[in-house]
Amino acid sequence: MAAMKDLLILAALALASGPLAAQEPEVSATPEMNLWQAGVLGIVEGLTEYLPISSTGHLIVTQRFLGIPMDTPERKQAADAYAISIQGGAILAVLGLYFPSVRRMALGLLGRDPEGLRLALALVVAFLPAVAIGLAFNHIIKEYLFGLWPVVMAWIVGGILILVLARKPKAEELGESGTLPVPTLRQSLLIGLFQCVAMWPGTSRSLMVIVGGLLVGLSMRRSVEFSFLLGLLTLGAATCKDAVEFGPLMLATYGWGSLLVGGLAALISAVFAVKWMVGYLNRHGLQLFGWYRIAVGLLVASLIWAGWFEGLA
Repeated sequence: MAAMKDLLILAALALASGPLAAQEPEVSATPEMNLWQAGVLGIVEGLTEYLPISSTGHLIVTQRFLGIPMDTPERKQAADAYAISIQGGAILAVLGLYFPSVRRMALGLLGRDPEGLRLALALVVAFLPAVAIGLAFNHIIKEYLFGLWPVVMAWIVGGILILVLARKPKAEELGESGTLPVPTLRQSLLIGLFQCVAMWPGTSRSLMVIVGGLLVGLSMRRSVEFSFLLGLLTLGAATCKDAVEFGPLMLATYGWGSLLVGGLAALISAVFAVKWMVGYLNRHGLQLFGWYRIAVGLLVASLIWAGWFEGLA
């Protein structure tokens, strides 16, 4: 118990210890994002965060469509950090919808719920690969992969992966009794390694966690639920890290209003998306999302070739 608490504390401190700006950014006279743009980005974030279609990829494309300035390193840093920070609203949505599971984990850490403790341990084990790889390659990922072409490639490849998996029998057809309510620590580690693939924008964290869960033997329902709960740790850590590291820059560039509106819009839209997704996936599986990813990837590629994004790819 104590070892796990120490591990959580060390991971949180490591994620929160990004380098702060060398000097306080100058506050621009007029925020470079108005409230309706913030609302649109928040809705896109909330609707796509937990669907297997990549919220980061959609936000990168939406930012280009809305004309959010990214012509300097500082503006691009602010835009990238904003896309991650408004995940906070989507995190709160899942925290509210899955509060009973969160409560059980809290009781487990206090020694009052063995099943809750098992779930907490499984999530921590699945979270650790993202901590290690994220800390090591975070800046490289943002510099080279937060662009349109990397997102397009990830969308299409991920869509093909979904369609391949859709040809296999659904996990529920194998019988719910053949799966564990909580993945084992070995299963959790494998799921966590799959989640790391989603650090490539456009891949989708939820997709990779669901795929990982299905491949280690969990049912669709268990895989989706585990994806939601693991997101509380993974997205929460990423959000806190960028808020600490780039908070002054985001505030100077966009102002408090845009951050609050974006987060609130993400919260409301994520509630609807999560409720819809759970019911849909249990009935129909992932195939629709595979075709969607391929279609949107080809559409954005066509727009890039047509010059819509003026060299921002």
